[in-house]
Order: sequence, then C-alpha cells, then structure tokens
Amino acid sequence: MTRIPVAVQLYTLRDELEKDFKGTIEKVAELGYEGVEFAGYGGYSAQEVRELLEQVGLQVAASHISLEQLEENLEEVISFEKELGNTAIVCPYLAPERQTEEGYKQLISVLNHTERRCAEEGIKLYYHHHDFELKELPNGKSALETILDETNVGVEFDVYWLTKAGGNPVEWMKKYQNRARLIHLKDMTTDDKQLFAPLGTGGVNLTAILSQGDNMDVKWWIIEQDQCEGPALDSVKQSLGYYLQHA
Repeated sequence: MTRIPVAVQLYTLRDELEKDFKGTIEKVAELGYEGVEFAGYGGYSAQEVRELLEQVGLQVAASHISLEQLEENLEEVISFEKELGNTAIVCPYLAPERQTEEGYKQLISVLNHTERRCAEEGIKLYYHHHDFELKELPNGKSALETILDETNVGVEFDVYWLTKAGGNPVEWMKKYQNRARLIHLKDMTTDDKQLFAPLGTGGVNLTAILSQGDNMDVKWWIIEQDQCEGPALDSVKQSLGYYLQHA
C-alpha cells in the first residue's frame, strides 16, 4: 500500500513566514515534508512561489482562499492558482455573522457557483470546517451535513474540530469517503483547555484516523497546529516524526 503523502498547513508557521518566507519554505522541505498547504503567499507572485517550491522539492497540496476572495475575485484566484500549479482550493472559514440559517444558504449558493467555475478549470473546491458547523440547524441536520448534502464540493475534515465538537472523525470520514481527499491531522490536549497539540501528545484517536485513511482515497494528510506553545517549527517537526512512525 502506498503511503499517503504529508503536507504542512503553513498557517502554523505564519510568524516565521512573515519574517522569512523563502527561508521557512526551505526549512519545511528540510524537515521532510512532501507538500505545503498555503494560507497566503508572502506577497510573492505565483511564478515566484512555484519556482521556490521546485527548487526545494515541495508540492502544492492545496491553498486556503477566503470566502470573500472567492466571492469577489474568483477569476483572479483561479488564474493565480493555475499559474502556481495548484488543483485544490479550500474555503477555510465562515465569519461569525454569517453562521446563521440564512448565512448557510448564501454560503451554499456561493460554493455551488464557485465549484462549477473551478471545475471548468480543472480545480477541485473543498470546504474546511470548524466546530460550529456541527451544530444542528432547524432542518434537523448539522450545518456541515447540510453544506455537503446541498453542494458537490469536497470536504477537508479537521480531526481536531470534529473531536472538539463531540463528533467521531472516523465516522465522518466513512460517511463522506468519496469527498474527503484532504484531512487536517491535529491533536488536542486531554485537559479541560483542549488546546492544540503536536501529534501523538493529545487525545485525538489518530491511530483510527490514519487507518481509515488507508481505506479511502485520501490525497494528502495535512499537519496543522493553530497555536504552538514553543517554536512552531519544532512542533511541526515533532508532528511529522509521529506521522512517519505511524503511517
């Protein structure tokens, strides 16, 4: 069985990237990651970023693009991502003021339009959730189920947020196994604070999650730690070490 490749979500390294974008990308490659998921490009052009990745031997797993950018600048986004060589765009977050029944209806409309346009250009659109999408809507289903049932977008499951919301990541992966091609691997401390943690140091059932991934067509495991206690590069190194031991 071929091991699923592993990337890092660069939001984890946002402070390091702000100080030295190119140098941080080089360090990610040196750690042994195979790809990156972008959350911004440090002001560099698509061609510059693509050349940097080619130099260090990294692939583009996906790019997080804000909902506002997808709504207002979709053609520019598509052009940039095609030049970058990226085939996966992820809508990463829904602002609090839009987390209403009407807001989700509008979101679904935007996702459907964006998904069709991206597909025309050979790009797959994904939705990345947090914990609030697991709350039940008046229709009796969770917001996440509603989004997935009323669109054709892929889903980027985040095992931390599923666990924090009381869900079972493996069951979600099974239910939407034909659409879950990107998975955020994250861990959570076992105390009441439920903080973000390096892989293998918390209580998320990563063994079961990795096993389920082997039974479905996951394209990328993507390691992320939204907040780190110490240096973020140390955290993503530790998490990668855990993954490589257990993959």
